[in-house]
Amino acid sequence: MSLIPKKGTVYVVDDDEAVRDSLQWLLEGKDYRVRCFDSAESFLSRFDAREVACLIVDIRMGGMTGLELQDRLIERKSPLPIVFITGHGDVPMAVDTMKKGAMDFIQKPFKEDELVGLVERMLEHAKDAFTDHQQAASRGVLLSKLTSRESQVLERIVAGRLNKQIADDLGISIKTVEAHRANIMEKLNANTVADLLKIALGQAAPK
Repeated sequence: MSLIPKKGTVYVVDDDEAVRDSLQWLLEGKDYRVRCFDSAESFLSRFDAREVACLIVDIRMGGMTGLELQDRLIERKSPLPIVFITGHGDVPMAVDTMKKGAMDFIQKPFKEDELVGLVERMLEHAKDAFTDHQQAASRGVLLSKLTSRESQVLERIVAGRLNKQIADDLGISIKTVEAHRANIMEKLNANTVADLLKIALGQAAPK
């Protein structure tokens, strides 16, 4: 039996120890796994992008600020959902973080129910993003199995070209096109043309 709570991981980044302790106590009581950091730098050095997780971070901290941390995560193309903790004077700044993709911000002192609700929404978002990432990775592995010629044939199948048209496009026989189609179907684990199109277009792969 795993000792890690099933609800997901919440990263807390704040240079105020009292805030970290308070959030850890609150969220662990709701069966979340909580990992606290006293600086953005220490968080970045230990952040595991493979986890289904979300981030609660203070806007103003010594060293790297919460805003700068958000920019670093954007540079890394991280889908990690973020909520900012802000003082009363930081609201315009917090609005700017939402324009960059933050899910929300809460003002100090914050309401516990409000924060827990935000965490639940962020982790649902994180799970969806993780699933999309896994599907994209699976799609990439499948497509990498194709030869250059098979990729050319697939592009034309997706474009709606008929076998004769594909043969004319590539200067090969119709029988060769048919052989390539069969190989493509096998390599991509596609049972139908609809399955093939879903994989090629980045939609959910067939089970």
